[in-house]
Amino acid sequence: MSVVQDATRSPAVHRTDARSLDMAFPTSALAAALTVVATGALTAPAASAAERPEPRTHSLLQLNLCLSGLAGCYPRTAYPTVLDEAAAVIERNSPDAVTVNEGCSGDAATLAERTGYHVAFTTVIYRGAPLPCVKPTGRGVFGNAVLTKAPIRTTEEAPYAAQNGVEERRWLCATTTDDATTCTSHLTASGPELDPTRQAQCDELGAQLRHEARRGREVWFAGDVNRRTTCAPDGYWHRDDDAATQAVGIQHVYGTQSRLKGAVSQVIPMTYTDHDALLVTAATRP
Repeated sequence: MSVVQDATRSPAVHRTDARSLDMAFPTSALAAALTVVATGALTAPAASAAERPEPRTHSLLQLNLCLSGLAGCYPRTAYPTVLDEAAAVIERNSPDAVTVNEGCSGDAATLAERTGYHVAFTTVIYRGAPLPCVKPTGRGVFGNAVLTKAPIRTTEEAPYAAQNGVEERRWLCATTTDDATTCTSHLTASGPELDPTRQAQCDELGAQLRHEARRGREVWFAGDVNRRTTCAPDGYWHRDDDAATQAVGIQHVYGTQSRLKGAVSQVIPMTYTDHDALLVTAATRP
């Protein structure tokens, strides 16, 4: 398990050039082979269906765990039972990435250690300062997290320009060594469905996701956006927890259409938090 808050060194890139081909094949043999190909005497057979690689799948699990110790939903968590439930869901479904809203830095690190994942965390500012999680204390500070199977290479995070209330809202993106980016956010909870502040945050989130997609990576977003209307920008598909039995339709998962196909969602009932879990699986393409 690793905890990432800043960018880390990128892995080395292996390149193959003409000199390595000369080393692998004697010059005379290579010339003969090229002659045969040029005269059409040898044609590479088309790959059979059995030889084609199977499509790879990628899955993401969204959780809202109500861990601050201050919210009205916290007594329901029967802390630390909520962590046991979350760890069991992660281990049972083995997603490639997990997004956690309303988490605590220490609890996120504990979940990562228990499940063997890597973790990135962003601290939410509350009344002008980090908010220590309570009941019990010693669990770190309040915020959102991304957990990943693959090591995390870089992270990016920022608060939204539009804010209201005492709790800062922000986004976090983590890119892993397999070049997949997972982002999360928890948008403001106050006001009607199309509250102007939440809409402004939604627009800013969409702009960030468009920016991430332009980098050509596989990009995922998951989070509690506190609205049923999508924040997904053009070029992304949308799935949500509309089949949930609690807090219906406000947890969303988005993915890049060019890199992620056939997304299938599953709502997983949760007993010790006021949001069910949302698991989405999609086939990836290079």
